[in-house]
Amino acid sequence: MKTVVVLAGGPDVHRIELPEGAEVIAADGGAELGVPVDLVVGDFDSITSATLARVPAAEPYPPDKDATDLELALDAALRSSPERVLVVGSAGGRLDHLVSSLLLLAAEKYAGVVVDAVLGGAQVHVVRGERVLQGEVGELVSLFAVHARAEGVTTSGLVYPLHDEPLEPGSSRGTSNAFHEPEARITVARGVVLAVRPGV
Repeated sequence: MKTVVVLAGGPDVHRIELPEGAEVIAADGGAELGVPVDLVVGDFDSITSATLARVPAAEPYPPDKDATDLELALDAALRSSPERVLVVGSAGGRLDHLVSSLLLLAAEKYAGVVVDAVLGGAQVHVVRGERVLQGEVGELVSLFAVHARAEGVTTSGLVYPLHDEPLEPGSSRGTSNAFHEPEARITVARGVVLAVRPGV
């Protein structure tokens, strides 16, 4: 699966495992994580001049732009026509940035690719249609409908299954489920769901 990795950076990036052959795009300070990158995108307020000089390509934007550096990097990733985009970043830092990032992952303009994220010690999977997730029995996973009502949500392999049910944005219905088996299947007939694995 052709993958583009987007490095969002932050104070608590625990691990970076790059899929073989993946293109790597840094959202500004994501270039400071010590991973070789192919392109850095942003207003460059979080990157040193020395790091910027080592990057093969740069796409600068003014500070008063209308999108976050992460959104600009995700848009740049789409230009490579990937099948999957993997975001690596922080679950800490500014709360508004974290909320913005989670909502952004599920934006409609990224519906044509598989979107996953590793944020600090947590993992996030965007579910449209169907996703099969591998995990440890007992591992926590929460399901959140975003942007609109998710309909026809069905799960298997989780402790508390859903059977062709709706999930509403703002509802806590899908919070604190867990893997009952090493493989969980999540199907969404209409809408988009974030599967959040907090890693605690």
